Amino acid sequence: MNDIAKRFTENPLLSPADLKSSSEGLEITCLLNPGVFKFENKTWLIVRVAERPGQKEGIISFPILTESGTEIIEIQLDDADLIATDARVINYKKVDYLTTLSHLRLLCSDDGIRFYEPEGYPLLMGEGILQSFGIEDCRVTFLDDKYYLTFTAVSGNGVGVGMRSTHDWKQFESHGMIMPPHNKDCAIFEEKINGKYFALHRPSSVDIGGNFIWLAESPDAIHWGNHKCIARTREGHWDSARVGAGASPIKTEKGWLEIYHGANSQHQYCLGALLLDLDDPSKVLARTEDPIMVPTAPYELSGFFGNVVFTNGHLLDPDGDTLTLYYGASDEFVCGAHFSINEIFTMLKYNHA
Repeated sequence: MNDIAKRFTENPLLSPADLKSSSEGLEITCLLNPGVFKFENKTWLIVRVAERPGQKEGIISFPILTESGTEIIEIQLDDADLIATDARVINYKKVDYLTTLSHLRLLCSDDGIRFYEPEGYPLLMGEGILQSFGIEDCRVTFLDDKYYLTFTAVSGNGVGVGMRSTHDWKQFESHGMIMPPHNKDCAIFEEKINGKYFALHRPSSVDIGGNFIWLAESPDAIHWGNHKCIARTREGHWDSARVGAGASPIKTEKGWLEIYHGANSQHQYCLGALLLDLDDPSKVLARTEDPIMVPTAPYELSGFFGNVVFTNGHLLDPDGDTLTLYYGASDEFVCGAHFSINEIFTMLKYNHA
């Protein structure tokens, strides 16, 4: 499978060694899947930073958040109650835990390539029992002169969608969990449609149904309803196992263009595109048959969890065609690529039903 991504020659833009850990005793294992926005004439990333303690021989250790702070759990690798076949999630005594604890970190850039941590901006950490395993994969929507942050909130109670909002990126209002478990990949549209807010999201089921893209609507961007499934996995395709929304859809003359991720049964993550009706985004007008981006570069094929490209942040250039997309590679690096909107259009296959 070929793709149409024009990767930055500077990739990877960020690696774990480029940032300092949030506290002593923790190491940054991965940088993942940044949300992207413009603020004060700079390009900003809100990067997911995954940390854990330095690993000792014969022991797996990982942090969780408690009311009193960060607690480190250590388990012997030969413990009969431990299942540790996945680099990302372990099961101990029939309870699932993440091997890392994620928070969100703000970085900015004058040229969109070289990013640094500005002074005076907070780290965004998990808060409360529903975020005790951390917060992940933030999407940023600018709407009504406010930035909305939708992110994955993880705890022993499940995985849901949390939301905070801000005007200045220094003071934040928490809106709690806006979509309960199991749900993630939530991206709010950057424009109301017929007076309502709309969002893409991804509920999932292990028994009936699957990991599909859904649409929801809201009167206030907090309370969501009228949920509709709009895009399913496709057997035998690159997106056969799961699909999920990327960042907010892009408004074009042809419709709302959504860059989404899909994975197959071998856990290869690629990117594709959907085109949604401008007035009724529950109608999928077209979808790419082949992916627009496939993991092929060394930093996409090998890392903490290889064979992965995953995005939840992009910027559209003033020319209306050049899409600058920032993405996570191999669950370890932050990278960039350019796409042509018109070139993506040529790959869309329209529904004629």
